[in-house]
Amino acid sequence: MERVSTVSRVVVALRYLWAAPCTFVGVVAAAPLLLCGARAHWVRGVLEVSGGGVAHRLPFEAITLGHVVLARTLRAMRRLRRHERVHVRQCERWGPGFFAAYLLAGAWQWLLGRRAYWDNPFEVEARHESSVR
Repeated sequence: MERVSTVSRVVVALRYLWAAPCTFVGVVAAAPLLLCGARAHWVRGVLEVSGGGVAHRLPFEAITLGHVVLARTLRAMRRLRRHERVHVRQCERWGPGFFAAYLLAGAWQWLLGRRAYWDNPFEVEARHESSVR
């Protein structure tokens, strides 16, 4: 039984390590928000940062950067948590290539005459898995 738990811990550690470059970007992006009064909470292994004096200026309701999720408000964070968790898992799968893969997937959709964000396969998966429409 102990061996299974040790293996599980190693797998989790490897996921965090693989996603670490994306998480680093998230921590850097969170710093100005935190300096302007945003609140940070650890929720099931993810740093959630929301609110603060400048959060209303964010060009999105929420964004996932590795194991960091930034949201305009705590209400938006709660509403979008399941959706953003799908992106966390995507970061764990794609690791340092996640940002490039996400942008290329959106660009490909745009080149095909589709909607770069809405038809992006990463967003399609997140909406499907989280039921956020």
